[in-house]
Amino acid sequence: MSAEIGAIVPGTVVRIAPYGAFIKLESGETGLVHISEIDRNYVRSVEEHLRIDDAVTVKVVGVKEDGKIDLSIKQAASDWQPEASRPRRAAKDPEFEQKLKRFMRSSEERLVDVKRQREGRRG
Repeated sequence: MSAEIGAIVPGTVVRIAPYGAFIKLESGETGLVHISEIDRNYVRSVEEHLRIDDAVTVKVVGVKEDGKIDLSIKQAASDWQPEASRPRRAAKDPEFEQKLKRFMRSSEERLVDVKRQREGRRG
């Protein structure tokens, strides 16, 4: 039996690797949840989120030609939305905005100086 793409199924963590976790599905098949599919926030270490024998709910996101199953924990979460459909929040950091303005002003001033030097050499 092959896992059906799009299915949300329960599983158990059977192995942890630096790049993700291997999950045994009810069907007996084992698939991989890549580290980028564990949580919608940045995951520094798989062990911070999962332990062996943890029960998890996963979504089957792909089955490769060689039979390897790609799984996602974050897509199985009911409130998950693809990156593109999530509304973007504007950065409201006044300190950052000030630094950016100073950088842009300084950068433009340097460009003007460089252009003057080039024209001075030509003439």
